[in-house]
Amino acid sequence: MKALEKLQKDVWGWDDLDTMPLMNFIVTREVGGVLIGAFDGERPVGFCFGFVGSHDGHIIFHSHMLAVLPQFREHGIGHKLKLAQREHALAKGFKCITWTFDPLQSPNAYLNFTKLGVIANDYRINFYGEKTSSALHRFIGTDRLWVNWFLESERVRKRIEGASDIEPSPEELEAHVSLVKMAPDGSPRTRAMVDRDYLLIDVPADIGVLQQQNPELAVAWRNATRAAFTDALAAGYTVEEFYRIEREGQAAGCYLLNSKTPNGIHENTN
Repeated sequence: MKALEKLQKDVWGWDDLDTMPLMNFIVTREVGGVLIGAFDGERPVGFCFGFVGSHDGHIIFHSHMLAVLPQFREHGIGHKLKLAQREHALAKGFKCITWTFDPLQSPNAYLNFTKLGVIANDYRINFYGEKTSSALHRFIGTDRLWVNWFLESERVRKRIEGASDIEPSPEELEAHVSLVKMAPDGSPRTRAMVDRDYLLIDVPADIGVLQQQNPELAVAWRNATRAAFTDALAAGYTVEEFYRIEREGQAAGCYLLNSKTPNGIHENTN
């Protein structure tokens, strides 16, 4: 646990004041928290951390942190940590895990929606404040999607088994209305909220590059997607899928929002 203090700084680049210290890990674990590490020999290279809490009048299991050192990414470690966390939560009697993530972070969106099968219907503006000591939050704040992972639902079981819904063709995606769509110059093209069965919201493939090279464009993406998500979720839509796509010859990400509850999401969750 002591080693995780430095690991947090290596992953998120923040200072001492934003780092979760050893003492907090110890006491939270003692009262129902779950801390799971990934190791290279005896060296921790990643971890996930969650704890028991109360939300909207219900006792919940909330996942607060998932981190993997940069040099150990793209090997499925984060995915394995989440599956281990699922087993621990089920053993404690929980049927759902909640957590938050930045919807502009395409790699996290792909893990959460495509690989794990979460859904989301809650958007939090500047959840951790307008800024932190981390470069990840430079210029764009700390907006978050609050996701629900229904651990024993049909949807999640299929994702864990490696089977997901067939990705739509570009033609099928074009049939849906995009509230935010990537323009040829890489900027967000927006339109007003409409009533359709499905809606789309594009995001950049790598927001971190924009934060470094074009901060104004990064802020434009935050403002455009913030408005689109808040309008759609207020109208009752659910964020259901995330696709890696190509727009105007550029890599991008695309969220699919459903006006109805996705099939199989609430089965076997009580």
